[in-house]
Amino acid sequence: MCNKYANSLNQNLMREYFRVMREHDRLGNAEPLPAIWPKYEAPVVRLTPEGDRELVRMHWGFLTPQVSKKTGKPIKPAAWNNARDDKLRSAPLWKDSFRQRRCLIPASAFCETKGRNPAVDVWFGVVQERNPSPFAFAGIWRQGQPGINGEDGDWLTHTMVTTVANDLVKPVHPLRMPVILDPEDYETWLAGGDDAAFALLKPYPPDRMFVLKGD
Repeated sequence: MCNKYANSLNQNLMREYFRVMREHDRLGNAEPLPAIWPKYEAPVVRLTPEGDRELVRMHWGFLTPQVSKKTGKPIKPAAWNNARDDKLRSAPLWKDSFRQRRCLIPASAFCETKGRNPAVDVWFGVVQERNPSPFAFAGIWRQGQPGINGEDGDWLTHTMVTTVANDLVKPVHPLRMPVILDPEDYETWLAGGDDAAFALLKPYPPDRMFVLKGD
């Protein structure tokens, strides 16, 4: 699973790369984000009701209520920041968003953690012509968080879809990696039918990725 990613892209590049008209940029002044964690806000590309692409801010992770096992009282909600591809069409938390609210998650790198004591953060990038190289994760989103009270309950949230790890990621995280989409597949993911979109959920070719750094 992925618990940290980066979006160090400037705003003009995001609009150009993801084909978002300036009037549909809702970010305000967006600063580069070298590290994004669950519950943090980050740019997301989604479709308007009219079918135009727009850039908006969303918190990372669908929220669900939690209670303390000791006291039975509510505690901070869980943030579900990864959605497994094999659960996407059946799990109640994901299936409606997959059918109705798919999005692109702009990124320049993502992180997987290897080992313990000490744990090492390994960052992965996608081979492209620009530096930083823009790419997009397959994402889904929703408005409002059922069962969550207060300001958090009104959040716009997104989560990224994960699939089996490719041969580059597997030595660091042997099971899962985020779904990275090819640019020619962005429109299918955003607006295509369920079957066509689901067919895009596969590991990204390892020869088109590289290890960016390890901390």
